[in-house]
Amino acid sequence: MQSPTQASYRLPETLAGWPWPRMINPHYEEVKAESRAWFHSFRAFGPKSQDAFDKCDFWLLASLSYPFLDKARLRTGCDLMMLFFVFDEYTDLSHGDDVRVYADMVMDALRNPHTPRPAGEILLGEVARQFWELAVKTATPTAQKRFIDAFTRYTDSVVAEARDRDETHVRSIDEYFKIRRFTIGAEPSYVPMELAMDIPDDVIAHPTVVKLTQLVTDVILLDNDLCSYNKEQANGEELHNILTIVMAELKVDLNGALDWLEKRHAELNEAIIETCNSLPVWNEDIRDDVDEYLLGVVGWVRSNDSWNFESQRYFGTDGLDTQKHRMVTMRPKKAGLGCPVEGDPLQELMV
Repeated sequence: MQSPTQASYRLPETLAGWPWPRMINPHYEEVKAESRAWFHSFRAFGPKSQDAFDKCDFWLLASLSYPFLDKARLRTGCDLMMLFFVFDEYTDLSHGDDVRVYADMVMDALRNPHTPRPAGEILLGEVARQFWELAVKTATPTAQKRFIDAFTRYTDSVVAEARDRDETHVRSIDEYFKIRRFTIGAEPSYVPMELAMDIPDDVIAHPTVVKLTQLVTDVILLDNDLCSYNKEQANGEELHNILTIVMAELKVDLNGALDWLEKRHAELNEAIIETCNSLPVWNEDIRDDVDEYLLGVVGWVRSNDSWNFESQRYFGTDGLDTQKHRMVTMRPKKAGLGCPVEGDPLQELMV
């Protein structure tokens, strides 16, 4: 296991040789301003906490991940990042039964976006309702259904994660991947790329497409866990992190877990490229849409990695330097903070 005297560690170069470049939506600044104003209208946090949140720039993540969307649908992608964040903040340290209540609240709001939320309800339900009320205006019925189904699986997985936390249950590596593929939120995050499309279910369920999507999701979760580990271990939230899982199961220290992650990541990178080269030829009437959608799925690998360092979410103002030199100084452990409510200080976001 990790030595208590370890002062620093090196992030592996997980995307060395990755063939897909960084892209960004040209509407980033304009749509960011609109989505930011919408989220600020909830007055969820005080000025200092709101500023800390803004520096994480989840709008940048959306704009890096959805480079081909028009302004209206990029707005859906940006607002979705807000919903993810708020749900994450309410559930990160909550007990399983409470997280179940939050999950049911969000799903009820998404399924009934034109119905006012109950008086006195926490802002989570209204954020979800307003997000989806606007999103459905530019989403095909196929995309709407796919999103609701995917977000249901996501919220259910977050409940399962909370129950693990209640029981201090550390999963095996294989068990962890099975739940983390959903708690990472990748599946609903792929849907904005098809909001204007009507891709048949049998294409999304095609074995090669399923394989490619899972490979990409696994890469995203590895990179996320790699970059978030220092923050999480300092706040006592590291049980749901692949590095912790690997250290426990393989009885290695942090450096050993990092070596494991680097090797697994390289295998996944190679598998993604091979799978892209073996995709079927689609019917002409859907070919362009499917090709754009799958390019967007694969694009999440680079966009997620870029955002990890370009935002201040995990490395503060040192992100771009850290991306180059790869060295991370271990933060001292401290007591975790509780979930925020309206007007309360935001749970720590950055270093």
